[in-house]
Amino acid sequence: MDEHLTKLLNLPEVQVESWHNSDHSLCFNLSILASGIDCPYCHKYTAELHQVRPILVRDLPTCGQQVYLNLPRRQFYCRLCQRYITEQLEFINWRRNYTKRYEEMICYLVNSSSIDQVSKQENISIQQVKNIINHVNQQIKSNELNKKDFSLQK
Repeated sequence: MDEHLTKLLNLPEVQVESWHNSDHSLCFNLSILASGIDCPYCHKYTAELHQVRPILVRDLPTCGQQVYLNLPRRQFYCRLCQRYITEQLEFINWRRNYTKRYEEMICYLVNSSSIDQVSKQENISIQQVKNIINHVNQQIKSNELNKKDFSLQK
């Protein structure tokens, strides 16, 4: 465990276990601090781990190198409602291969340059850049609708 790197990454509820450096990238192996989750269906706490599959997620670059996070994707079993629940992490949207902050950075870069330039700079395909932009725009629209619904309820 490396406390300094954990603080430097500034991601909630995870800690850096180890890291390695390759030619143009850094990879951090992370562990999740919580031992269980609240079931989204019955709202009871469960720590019964069903399975763990690692995922590799792209994060903000540092020192001119790409950064990847190797995370455990944990699935729990809730005995009360008899369902399997996959843990949701605050800093990654569901079924995404990028952190939220990396996706926001891509949108910021596209606003000040072009999709082609960002694609080359970040070493991702043009289609990936477009998908990130579309996803972030959908998130923004969804948040605006939620705010509008909330203000109508008052």
